[in-house]
Amino acid sequence: MRKRIFVILGVLLVLLGLSQLYIFTGGTKKITEKSNAIIILGCKVNGKEPSRFLLERTLKAKELYSEGLGEYIILSGGQGSGEEISEAMCMKKILVDNGIPEDKLLLEDKSKNTYENLRNSKEIVKEKNFNNVIVVSNEFHLRRAKMIGDKLNINAKYSGVFVKDKWLTEIYGGIREIPAIIKDSFR
Repeated sequence: MRKRIFVILGVLLVLLGLSQLYIFTGGTKKITEKSNAIIILGCKVNGKEPSRFLLERTLKAKELYSEGLGEYIILSGGQGSGEEISEAMCMKKILVDNGIPEDKLLLEDKSKNTYENLRNSKEIVKEKNFNNVIVVSNEFHLRRAKMIGDKLNINAKYSGVFVKDKWLTEIYGGIREIPAIIKDSFR
């Protein structure tokens, strides 16, 4: 009986490890092709301040923009509970404070989840006649973002951030992605 329990636990650990490997390898590692726009997927705002994940996503998009890899940045994220401003507005403040011209920022401030982030951003992409985009989020989030983007026929490459000093939260995010991927696969 004890041996059977250890075998089951071992199998579960292997499956968890494989699922995390699958989830954390969803993004493009190095992007060299230019795109029309960079889409930042929103994340928690604490009052008016960005969460660490939102800050890192936004700074990654700034880096890609500064390298000439995108002409515009689409800031995608509505206003959730406990947020005094929308995620999009929070990202805008960071980018403007870091020297990105305001006329290069396109706000999508209605979305409440990843599916809506991408669906609503796609409307901006269509409206502006953009051909391709780069989607920026945390690495654990990119596999699902890519799955949704493919379903919505968004021509995109994906670029992720991994916040090393928040590695435990990153791993937790990866574990949370398992049911989210299953749920979104039925949309």
